[in-house]
Amino acid sequence: MESPVPRSPAPARVVRVLLVDDQPLVRAALRMVITEAPDIEVAGEASNGTEAVRLTEAIRPDVVVMDIRMPGMDGIEATRLITTGPSAETHVIVLTTFDDDDYVYGALRAGAAGFLVKDMALDDILAAVRVVAAGDGLIAPGVTRRLIKEFAERPAKDARPRGSITGITDREREVLTLVGSGLSNTEIAAELTISVATAKTYLTRLLAKLGARDRVQLVIIAYEAGLVAAPR
Repeated sequence: MESPVPRSPAPARVVRVLLVDDQPLVRAALRMVITEAPDIEVAGEASNGTEAVRLTEAIRPDVVVMDIRMPGMDGIEATRLITTGPSAETHVIVLTTFDDDDYVYGALRAGAAGFLVKDMALDDILAAVRVVAAGDGLIAPGVTRRLIKEFAERPAKDARPRGSITGITDREREVLTLVGSGLSNTEIAAELTISVATAKTYLTRLLAKLGARDRVQLVIIAYEAGLVAAPR
């Protein structure tokens, strides 16, 4: 009896990325590092928000890496149009110089799945693209603290609640508080002495009950509900 011919492994899924930045050098640097990654490719480039929306609808990338400050339509409005339009399945990562960028909050409200800082290592940007392409929000603990601090320093009129957190259990409230503090699923599981799978289940329930798109929006909800205090 002949042995069966072994099947070739299925090719890994390639993540298609649209780069949006008005600075050609930034796009060139990102394009260069992406070219070296076998599982990520540049599907297109745009220099402003209007081009980003048009190209996203035309080529349907998996991830858009979006600058905020650009001439014409900025990244916030482009993000809102992408995440609420016919290309809503595309994930948007905001690319910003966080320390002096006053628009991160608005971008996350517009539906961004996370944000990157321009001075971070290019390999870390690749890792972030993979995380967001897999459907996870991207928000690191250190960045979470800075983000919450940024929210806290805004005038009260800017804090528009996304929705009530009534209807969640005490345990779900605990999980939401830990998510808002920047803990990963593994860290939440350790903190509450539960399995990682159970932590993920709580997270899924919170997303559904609170109408949140991803983990980043849960952080915003936790802050606006007063579950997370701004760092001193």
